[in-house]
Amino acid sequence: MTRNASGTTTMNDVKALLRLLGTLMMAEGVAMLSCLIPALHFHDGTWLPMLLSGAFTLLLGFEMRYSFSDYKVIKDRRMSYLLVVMIWVVLSLFGVLPFMATGAVTDFTDAFFESMSGLTSTGATILSDIESMPSSILLWRSMSEWIGGFGIVLLVLAIVPSLGINKYSLYTAEASGADNTGKMTTGMGTTVRHTLTIYVALTAGFIIILMCAGMHFWDAVNMTFTNISSGGFAIYNDSIASLTHAQQYILAAEMLFSGVNFMMLYLMFTLDWKKIRHKWDQFRCYIIILAVVSAFVVVSLHYKMDFDWSDALRCGVVQTLSVVTTTGSVISDTTQWWVPLMFLFAIVPLTGGMAGSTTGGLKMMRVLILLRNVKCILRNRLHPKSVSPVRLNGSPLSNELITNVMVIFFVYVVVMFVGTLALIVSGINATESIGAMVGCLTSYGPGLGASGGFGSYAAFTEPAKWICSLAMLMGRLECMSVLMLFMPGFWRK
Repeated sequence: MTRNASGTTTMNDVKALLRLLGTLMMAEGVAMLSCLIPALHFHDGTWLPMLLSGAFTLLLGFEMRYSFSDYKVIKDRRMSYLLVVMIWVVLSLFGVLPFMATGAVTDFTDAFFESMSGLTSTGATILSDIESMPSSILLWRSMSEWIGGFGIVLLVLAIVPSLGINKYSLYTAEASGADNTGKMTTGMGTTVRHTLTIYVALTAGFIIILMCAGMHFWDAVNMTFTNISSGGFAIYNDSIASLTHAQQYILAAEMLFSGVNFMMLYLMFTLDWKKIRHKWDQFRCYIIILAVVSAFVVVSLHYKMDFDWSDALRCGVVQTLSVVTTTGSVISDTTQWWVPLMFLFAIVPLTGGMAGSTTGGLKMMRVLILLRNVKCILRNRLHPKSVSPVRLNGSPLSNELITNVMVIFFVYVVVMFVGTLALIVSGINATESIGAMVGCLTSYGPGLGASGGFGSYAAFTEPAKWICSLAMLMGRLECMSVLMLFMPGFWRK
């Protein structure tokens, strides 16, 4: 893209943006076409609509990509934020095609809800009978979560050598968990490629492990796609409850890894222990929260729900991992659990996993900074003359970073409050409104009441589904990138 003398965005900027969108639509079309494999193998009768959906998306993307092939440079930083939001919205719109073309979902609102939920790796669903869905649709749902879990924008940075646009601004605009607390010792492209390598390696590894545990290849692929991405879409009506105990523990391991910073996993794999210290504090916080919440859930299931210790341990640990990592897989009908546990599961997803993971929520890094800032403020109240900087990994944090974290937290809370109020106005009761907003904004998925446990959002009103779809988008982009588009100054020349 180019910029004129006054610094305003030119038409060339828009054309370059459309060029990149075209490239991503081509990739989405190829992903749709790959769903022809199960359609033909299982003879579910959806090969033609899947072929048409994929071909249309691919060809339209090809037309956009090569119609604007001469426009490659973007210099206006504002376009980073606009591009990121447009990527998720446009790809979600075209992600509707497989659902409606195959007849799996006939209502556009429901289809868009399902598409947005997949690409944002939220896992909220409007499907009440998942097992009746065609195999091609099941794979499309799983694949959309796998792609969205890593982050469409991060995939772009990994596979496109030259975007023209400032890569760091695009990376932070998507903000699916960018960890900027440590110094980058490698280039942005190299960092993202290393992360993608770990993501693909974990995916392949867990598919093989699940097959060794007796799971069919088809189930292993879908289950791994949706759990390593912290998505949680199921291929069974009872989510993961009907799996063997060994398979459930393997999926729990997937969730555990999905909540760890993927660059940290790469450093562990390469035995580069010195660089890991930049992420050690939030990793320790992540493990401590998992341990404390798991212990409380296990004990509660044994003493309050009369689970024997082995079932309490299995259900408690697996479900806690699902909640903390905002995966949303369900091992038991949690709507029938002890009420305090149900509300605990509506709060814990706010933390999420580590920054730089596939999880949603605020991320452990921000939670840790907020807690340590509170501690420092209380200490300064007791000792006004003392100097107590907020530290992370042994290094003091700048006031600017602390302020940014506090602002994001404040915006997060306001969006959740306004969203809950909007759901109540749209006809959803207060309890379900709170659960749905937490589930969609944190990317956890399941809510409370009918939308919790093995339930779905099918009974929600049409306005409520659109509100939830917007919440998924805002939660995936951590609110700021979306809210920025509503600022009058963003559009001024």
